[in-house]
Amino acid sequence: MSYATPIAPPQAAASSAWDEALIRRYDISGPRYTSYPTALSFHDGVGAEALSEALSRSNAGGRQLSIYVHVPFCRKICFYCACNKIATKNTRLAEPYLARLDREMVLAARHLDTSRPVSQLHWGGGTPTFLTLDQMSDLVDRLHSRFGLSSDPQRDYAIEIDPREANMLTLRHLQALGFNRISLGVQDLDLRVQKAINRVQPRVLTENLVDEARRLGFRSLNMDLIYGLPHQTRDSFAATLEQVIDMAPARLSVFNYAHMPQRFPPQRRISEADLPSADEKLAILRTSIDMLETAGYVHIGMDHFARPDDSLAVAQRHGTLQRNFQGYSSHADSDLIGLGVSAISRVDDLYAQNPTDLASYEAALDSGRLATQRGVRLSPDDHYRRYAIERLMCDMRLDLAELGSRFGIDAERYFADSLRQLEDAERDGLIKRRGLTLTATPIGKLLIRHLAMAFDAHLTPGQGPRYSRIL
Repeated sequence: MSYATPIAPPQAAASSAWDEALIRRYDISGPRYTSYPTALSFHDGVGAEALSEALSRSNAGGRQLSIYVHVPFCRKICFYCACNKIATKNTRLAEPYLARLDREMVLAARHLDTSRPVSQLHWGGGTPTFLTLDQMSDLVDRLHSRFGLSSDPQRDYAIEIDPREANMLTLRHLQALGFNRISLGVQDLDLRVQKAINRVQPRVLTENLVDEARRLGFRSLNMDLIYGLPHQTRDSFAATLEQVIDMAPARLSVFNYAHMPQRFPPQRRISEADLPSADEKLAILRTSIDMLETAGYVHIGMDHFARPDDSLAVAQRHGTLQRNFQGYSSHADSDLIGLGVSAISRVDDLYAQNPTDLASYEAALDSGRLATQRGVRLSPDDHYRRYAIERLMCDMRLDLAELGSRFGIDAERYFADSLRQLEDAERDGLIKRRGLTLTATPIGKLLIRHLAMAFDAHLTPGQGPRYSRIL
């Protein structure tokens, strides 16, 4: 099978396949594989020079560009949040940050053939809509000046929106700037839950934006929900889902809340006694999958759902779905340039991450160099394993014969240890092997992170607790 050959849609995780005891046995801590190797393998031996060289090398491949811009500012901290953010109400504090983003763009663009199309643009945070309308315009102008933004109708230009920090005028302005996809942070519509996470967000705020986005013709609208938050029950979350389904977003992300207060200080404001039990959390997940599939959504994988005609579902059917640091992506063949504090680039054979603290990021750029602080350069083995993990995570299947042909290796022999690690999962019905093709079953699809871990050569004993639990 070639990389772009259409494949059958993955099987749905039907209720009849639900085996709670089996799920519990395999529900361990593990990576989300937004990259391979994961960020825990990044090291400080990768710096600005390595990224500059990778950017130059990438021109020979002529791949399209994907640009991620991290806007770290938030007016108010949500207690569940694990993102890199800075709490402030003063939008003027964004001005020096925007100036440094421009400096970073200039330094990166020096090494790039900027005639390469920017097929994907994503603003994340923090809260990108913390910026004023003029600041948003300024940032887009700078991006266009340095890289040349696209007007192609098939471009994927997305921004994360906090409905408390946006209105109809915001959406009209974003559309005029070229954005055609938006992602609304909802988390939960239950007031008791909202109060417990310091994010009171009446339904009408979300509903008004959904209606306006539909009227303006945005190509795709995503909503983010979180299960496992304080005071949630299967019934309360089902009530939220009913309202969300009624708003009919094209995509939904239903994230698993990972309570890790030792790593993320805002989570210390959440009482563990208020969190749903493991049994209740699993019931919330099962109810969510049942409701969304009944409503016609395709379970893309892990926490992502999409309408059958959405580009994510279409990409999955055609075997071109990709994972990157924003989750699943329909633009598979691109080099990712990360701009801003904590941002990660994936260029040629390199992952490169900027500092996670603002002062170090600013100091690097003020010295006239790219801000790369750490990263990893992929070995041939990393390339093979990244491909195996990505196809398994995206297609819910892996064709080892195709992988072997692509890289010129005997894949069955090369991955003999991985296949041995999957024998228990195969006996337990999580994965089926027919010849050189591995296919996740409905229950295996829920535990796809566990299956992917069999191909991870960087995962060492004791690392697991540093990751969130699979479910």
